[in-house]
Amino acid sequence: MEFFRNTNIDFLGKKWYFLAFSLIFSVAGLFSMLFWHHIPWGVDFRGGTLVYVKFSHTPDLNAIRAALDRAGLHDPKIQPYDRPQNNEVLIDLAVRETNEQALDQGKAKIIQALETKAPAGKVDFNNASFLTIKNYLLDKDPLHLGSDADQKYSAQAQAAVDYRDKVQGGVLNSLDQLQSAAGVDPKVAAALADGFYVSDFGVRNVEIVGPQVGGQLRKQAGLATLYSLLGMLVYLGFRFEWIYGVAAVVTVFHDTLITVGFFSLTNTDISLTVIAAILTLIGYSNNDTIVVFDRIRENIKLMRREKLSEIVNRSINQTLSRTILTAGLTFLTVLALFLFGGEVLRGFSLALVIGILIGTYSSIAIAAPILVAYQDWRIEKGKRPATALAGKAR
Repeated sequence: MEFFRNTNIDFLGKKWYFLAFSLIFSVAGLFSMLFWHHIPWGVDFRGGTLVYVKFSHTPDLNAIRAALDRAGLHDPKIQPYDRPQNNEVLIDLAVRETNEQALDQGKAKIIQALETKAPAGKVDFNNASFLTIKNYLLDKDPLHLGSDADQKYSAQAQAAVDYRDKVQGGVLNSLDQLQSAAGVDPKVAAALADGFYVSDFGVRNVEIVGPQVGGQLRKQAGLATLYSLLGMLVYLGFRFEWIYGVAAVVTVFHDTLITVGFFSLTNTDISLTVIAAILTLIGYSNNDTIVVFDRIRENIKLMRREKLSEIVNRSINQTLSRTILTAGLTFLTVLALFLFGGEVLRGFSLALVIGILIGTYSSIAIAAPILVAYQDWRIEKGKRPATALAGKAR
């Protein structure tokens, strides 16, 4: 399948437009990373606390932010999580203590901040633990059990918690719902209604990443990116010539800078999955660049009397259909992932959407012109053209 036949676009003639385009986006991203949002590391890298909260209704993010601020939890990042109809919110706090006591205290602070209508003397069932419910039942003993009360009330408490978490998604609208819960005795449900109430939210999960772990992950992510670039440089240096490797590395660095710059400009967190996407892009962009380089090398042997700039233009046009077809299909796939993949894959798919567009552009507009610029520079300095690059082309 071929979209373009016998195209003759003068890509190198538009190199200054390409350069201006790349400079604008690179400088804007760099400016944001240095002076504005900096690199917006996610909680995986900077450390912090993530709290997943489910509401019984559509949450008001401004009201949540104000409540947390009043409770002393300043500058939280709050964003909807998962599908909108699930009414789930992810709260990112700069709380970096790593022990279990601090985790429980952080959770209790959030519950206290969000709860505004707690009846006196009652416990919030939506945020009550299994142990709290079990101890309440043991104390009240609604079934008048004998010596095996602990075992039976454990089963009753577990059935109530399972109904709340697995059947109702973590939040009950009314304690009357327990009357129809499998495994919950009606007398137990009635007793729970006496001692508990239901709030309009439930804390589903709390995760903490310590600053040391975050720093180590940051270092490992940087090394992984550096090693992949060095590996690419060595591979292309041996397969072609060092200038090909340098051109490919500069191109991938350009792609990475613009992608990370976009995340900084939009203040979107860079998580572990985003780093995985960037490493994927390095391979993808490199593959596209090698296809163009390979065609240039073949044409250098066939078009010995042509100028290198004409050979490069011809090579890009000859591979244009393949480039557009491959990039187009990949882009549609990652676009579907971005639109329908959910919040968990949002950062990963966003990095791929941007990276594929930039990677395709750079393999045409950045990598090949670097080869011509290098050759022109050698000739201008009175040096011999690099043999494998130019051969007898000029």
